[in-house]
Amino acid sequence: MSRNYKFHNPEGVYFVSFAVVEWLDVFTRAEYKNILLESLEFCQNEKGMEIFAWCIMTNHVHLVFRSVGDANPEKILGDFKRFTSRKIIEAIIENQKESRKEFLLTKFKEHGSKTSNTSKYQFWRHDNKPIELWSNKVIDEKINYIHNNPVEVGIEIRPEEYKYSSALDYAGAKGILDHVFVVR
Repeated sequence: MSRNYKFHNPEGVYFVSFAVVEWLDVFTRAEYKNILLESLEFCQNEKGMEIFAWCIMTNHVHLVFRSVGDANPEKILGDFKRFTSRKIIEAIIENQKESRKEFLLTKFKEHGSKTSNTSKYQFWRHDNKPIELWSNKVIDEKINYIHNNPVEVGIEIRPEEYKYSSALDYAGAKGILDHVFVVR
């Protein structure tokens, strides 16, 4: 397991961000974002992940989450990244409409050849570091940061307009991820 996944308090609430290698814009296609969503739902339902906030940007993901029961947050995140990496690369390979297929696979292969913990391709960067959120005020700050990310980069005018975020849940609407624990 990478030394970058250090969750010192297994019961803590954490903010994590992780990006595609070279910050490549892979999540411009709904089918790749949907792989992330399905995997997040699986982690919620089967692995003990409680999600407080999330946002999928074009080249990175933000989460505020904690593990419940005997679940290990380090293992949940590692499993999530390994699974989504493999599934998204498979989807890129199989996608007949993917005009950037050769370019993306070449980049993933270049990065995979530089690291010992990947078999062929590296999809996610290894430099994410979890930040434990120690108070409700800090949790609120990170959730606001996550929800405003699409606004800051000009994708939407208001956070709740962005489909691939938990901002809808916080605005009182039903978001696309089944279980988001809204912090009030």
